[in-house]
This record gives sequence, structure tokens and C-alpha cells, in this order.
Amino acid sequence: MKMTYFILIALFFSFVSVVLGQEMPNSIQYRKTTSLFNGQNLKGWYTFVQKRGKNIDPKNVFTVVDQQIRISGEEWGCITTKKQYENYRLALEFRWGGKTEGNRIDKARDSGLLLHSNGADGGSSGIWMHSIECQIIEGGTGDILVVGDGSDNFSITASVAKEKQAGSYRYQEGGAPAILNKGRLNWYGRDENWQDVIGFKGKQDIEKPMGEWNQLECIAIGNEIIVYLNGVLVNRAR
Repeated sequence: MKMTYFILIALFFSFVSVVLGQEMPNSIQYRKTTSLFNGQNLKGWYTFVQKRGKNIDPKNVFTVVDQQIRISGEEWGCITTKKQYENYRLALEFRWGGKTEGNRIDKARDSGLLLHSNGADGGSSGIWMHSIECQIIEGGTGDILVVGDGSDNFSITASVAKEKQAGSYRYQEGGAPAILNKGRLNWYGRDENWQDVIGFKGKQDIEKPMGEWNQLECIAIGNEIIVYLNGVLVNRAR
């Protein structure tokens, strides 16, 4: 997680199976639901803080307050599930706190959800595993980032719009295919005039006002990732 005050609640995995020949999301059959957060502590998770390591969090960047996961953003780091999962729907609710910290002061509130995490803790920038990130940032929640090593081992293919946004592809259903082994795939409605400033709000933003709860769902089946924000499909890659 990145430098901001951020709260998570209601974190669930639903294990799924696929019915071929039907469109998403009706093609998903949920077999069972597993709660990843017990509302009391971080049992089932471990923390990793940059320059400190695993389960060394003296500044309490990651805490549980009022049955919610609170991420202060005072230092860079992440929380990681101890178990591994595949073919799932990951659902969470999040809201922003007021301030940002460190080199994110006065910049857009910023966090993320790392999928398909692989390799060593801190393998990317000394903070995260190599992974595919569903970004959670003001104005850009639902962007998909390749947090990889630049190789084909971490790459995505997506349908994209003809015109890039600030050098990044933008998801467009029915667009031309593009392969990314680094960088980001913007969600379909990301504002072309997006600015990295606290409180940014784009014209098509689906995210709710600061302080209100948002629902984020990431469906990972086979080699496909589909992202829903507040019930709207905002990004898709494979």
C-alpha cells in the first residue's frame, strides 16, 4: 500500500468456476465464500514494510480499528495473504481518510490491490512482490498496472483506445489489442486531464466522494482480470 490514509472493510474471496460460451459476469458460478479479514486482527496476513522487512511495523502502518483495516501510509509497504488463491472474485470496500504522507503530501490519495503476486517480498522497488496491480487512486481507481520485471512473465493483453493518455493505454471494449509488460492500462473513463493532486475528481469518475465507502471487485479467472468499481465494469485484461 502507498502513502495515504486508507481504510478497508469487508474483504472476501469467492471461489468460482467458469461456464464456457456465456458472457461475464453471468458465467460465474460461486462455489464458496471465504472472508479474508476477521474484523479483529490481521490473522492470515503478514506485513512487509520497505527497509524493515516482514512483520516489522513499529510505526503501526497497518492496524485494525473499529473492525476496519487502517493503513496510515506513513511508510511504504503492504499486507499479504499467507495462503495462495486462484480463480476467484475478490471483493472489498474502501474509503479514504483525510491526509497524505511522505512524498505523497498534497498528491492524489493512492493505494492498490496486488493480484497474481509472485516471487520475493520486496522484489519490486523493495516494497512489493512482482504482480499485476489494480490501482486504487483518486481519479484512477481500476487502472491495471504491471508491477513486473519487464519480461513476458508479467504482461497483460487488453483492448485499447486508439489514442493514449499521457503515454498510457486506455481500456476500450472492442478496441485494438495491445500487450503491456510494464506501465499501466487506464480504466475506460480516466480523465484525460488527470492531475496528481489531492482530491482530484474526473468528469466520468465512478468513485464516491471522499469519506464514503466504495465497492471494488476483481475477478481473476484463468488468465483474465476484470475490474468492477461500484458495480460498473471499468477495466479488463488478460
